[in-house]
Amino acid sequence: MNKRLDKIHNGLVAALDVGSSKVCCFIAKVEGNQQPRIVGIGHQESRGIKAGAVVDMEELETSILNAVHAAEQMAGETIDRVVVNLSGGYPASSSVGVEVSINGHEVGDADLRRALEYGQELQTSNGDSEPGRQLIHSIPTAYSIDGSRGIRDPRGMHGEQLGVHMHIITAAAGAVRNLATCIRRCHLDISGFVVSPYAAGLSALVEDEMNLGVTVIDLGGGTTTIAVFFEGNVIYTDVAPIGGMHVTNDIARGLSTPLVHAERMKTLYGHALAAAADDREIIDVPQVGEDEQNATQQVPRSLLVGIIQPRLEETFELVRSRLEASGFDKIAGRRVVLTGGGSQLSGIGDLAGLILDKQVRIGRPLRVTGLAEATAGAAYATCAGLLLYAIASDIAVPRDVPQQIKEPGNLVGRVGHWFREHF
Repeated sequence: MNKRLDKIHNGLVAALDVGSSKVCCFIAKVEGNQQPRIVGIGHQESRGIKAGAVVDMEELETSILNAVHAAEQMAGETIDRVVVNLSGGYPASSSVGVEVSINGHEVGDADLRRALEYGQELQTSNGDSEPGRQLIHSIPTAYSIDGSRGIRDPRGMHGEQLGVHMHIITAAAGAVRNLATCIRRCHLDISGFVVSPYAAGLSALVEDEMNLGVTVIDLGGGTTTIAVFFEGNVIYTDVAPIGGMHVTNDIARGLSTPLVHAERMKTLYGHALAAAADDREIIDVPQVGEDEQNATQQVPRSLLVGIIQPRLEETFELVRSRLEASGFDKIAGRRVVLTGGGSQLSGIGDLAGLILDKQVRIGRPLRVTGLAEATAGAAYATCAGLLLYAIASDIAVPRDVPQQIKEPGNLVGRVGHWFREHF
């Protein structure tokens, strides 16, 4: 462990959060205590991506280049490798259990890697993996030796059969390749992909939440992604094709106002729950196609809230139905953490609590230092989590390992329960 700490001491890690509403780049230096210190931040409006899927490579390439350039200028460093979030491609979860023979010898990293690779091959050979999908994560969630279950880390133990229960996350290969191609056109190598709610959970959750059970709901611009954590591991992920931009579009249509003004009103005056005073507060609404600044319509705030609330209710009802259908709703317990830019809307935690019947809090980036107040909120939890993933997966300093070991699907699998090693 100390050798590994020395190797990445003062090393640079870079994270790239490519969302439907913003592109964000964090550059951090890794301190001796494995805690990243942010030294560069770049932030740009996202163009060329919709609902997590690339729709215009040139526009998205420009957004990424501008965000990375701003972060590099602030840090005074140049980067060539990034770990990237993935919210598109309809990430899907599945579980697989395997056993491999260890012939009585001591369990080591090679045995764990062999079991995980066998599990991936087994899933493919059984036809469980849909055609056209790419492996993103293979995460061990439980170990057993000779039938004895509940083992947290089997390394150093002896037995005849090593069992591993794995959480497999896949995504549409075309969507992943399109995003990867766009990033590589920016002269950046990809250290790994991480599904957005998984990254958000790494930075926004405390250890007790991870162990006792919690649901992370990342409210992005084009998608709402879900992750369930239990016993220190992510055990389920899902995505709903609805996000904060849908709320903005509803406002623009309902009040006949340009999108830029709809977003501004949502931020300044929006609320997730109606209040009695809303009828008495009047707001000015610029009208579509009107050039004159005084060509505005005055409407009560209650009209704005009446547009926002139904869409948010629909979002949380969809999340609730996905969790119930998955069977992980009870395992996740009664704790929910909201992240993403959409979670910053006033009153959204109260509305989520009512619909999901759970205790809700707004998550913010933890375990990182150097963030300014403007970038320390829930909207940046995913980008901060990507840094933590990179450090825990030992991406900070690339190693000379076979290419198949550096694939995103194996990054967590080959180091076992690194949650408990670092957090």
